[in-house]
Parts: sequence; C-alpha cells; structure tokens
Amino acid sequence: MRLLSLTLVILLSIASNALDTNPSFTLNGPPVNVGDMAPDIVMANPDGKEMKLSSLRGQIVLIDFWASWCGPCRRENPNVVRAYNKYNKAKFKTAKGFEVFSVSLDNNQSAWKAAIEKDGLIWKNHVSDLNKWKSEAAKLYGVGAIPTSFLIDEKGVVVAKNLRGNMIDMELDKLVKSL
Repeated sequence: MRLLSLTLVILLSIASNALDTNPSFTLNGPPVNVGDMAPDIVMANPDGKEMKLSSLRGQIVLIDFWASWCGPCRRENPNVVRAYNKYNKAKFKTAKGFEVFSVSLDNNQSAWKAAIEKDGLIWKNHVSDLNKWKSEAAKLYGVGAIPTSFLIDEKGVVVAKNLRGNMIDMELDKLVKSL
C-alpha cells in the first residue's frame, strides 16, 4: 500500500510539473483553424507599450508563437527572419504588405529581449504577457506547442497555420502579385 501511495505521489508531482513546463499538457482553448477569423491580440511589447494585432489589418501577417527558452523556436527564427526580409517589401494581390507579429511565451523579460536581439528579429511587433503557458494569447489561439504560427490575410482570416521553413514562402508566394 505504501508503495502504491508513493507511486501515486510521484506521478502527481510529474503531472503537476508537466502542466507548468510541457506544452503537450497545456489546457488551452480550442484551436484557431484555417478559415477562422483571427482573434485580436492586445499585449505589451518589451518596453511596456500596448500593441494590437488588429492594427495590422490590411496586411498579410504571420503570427509567430515562440519563446526564448524554446530550442525548436530559436532554430526556426532564421526562417521567419528570412521570410520577413524577403516579403516585407513585396507587392501582394490584395494586401498592403507583410508583417510578423511575434507572441512570446516567455516569463523572463530580460531573456525575451536578449533573444529578440540575438536572433535578429528586426520587426517591431513583439508582445508577451510574460505568463509562459498561461499566456492569454496562447489560450485564445489554443496553442499547445511552440513554435506555432498562423498566417492571416488582410481581412484577418487565417489562411494557413503551423508553417515552418520553406512552407512560409510557399504560402506567401500564393499571395504575392505576379509580375
């Protein structure tokens, strides 16, 4: 009986820790899917200034959920930077441009700022509530793992999600004005 009780205590401890640190155990809301309107995100940037996703309406926007402590996110950042540099000045069929809206699931502001600098995330749209997996934006979008991305059109409709590497380019190429 003691062994069973000890085992139960250990399992509950592991599960409790996983809820705080492991995205696969996150209990966020239902996911936002392709065809859905992208919910507005209103959060502070690293300097404390409030930023709104809706302020980018009229442009194609890649919403990128990431964190400074996330190895796969940091390895994906060069692809996001490349896409930003390639498409930020591109002419689109029905949109005014392309922007990245980075949502950090950090809980350490210094680490977040340092990662933005180190990874060369040169766009101005960086937000976080510094609540890690309890982030309001992560709950709103049903994010249970990072990196996670959503590509939204100029009207705010999700046109693609979970884009990585060259998949970002493939989706953006569909929206660029042909010469």
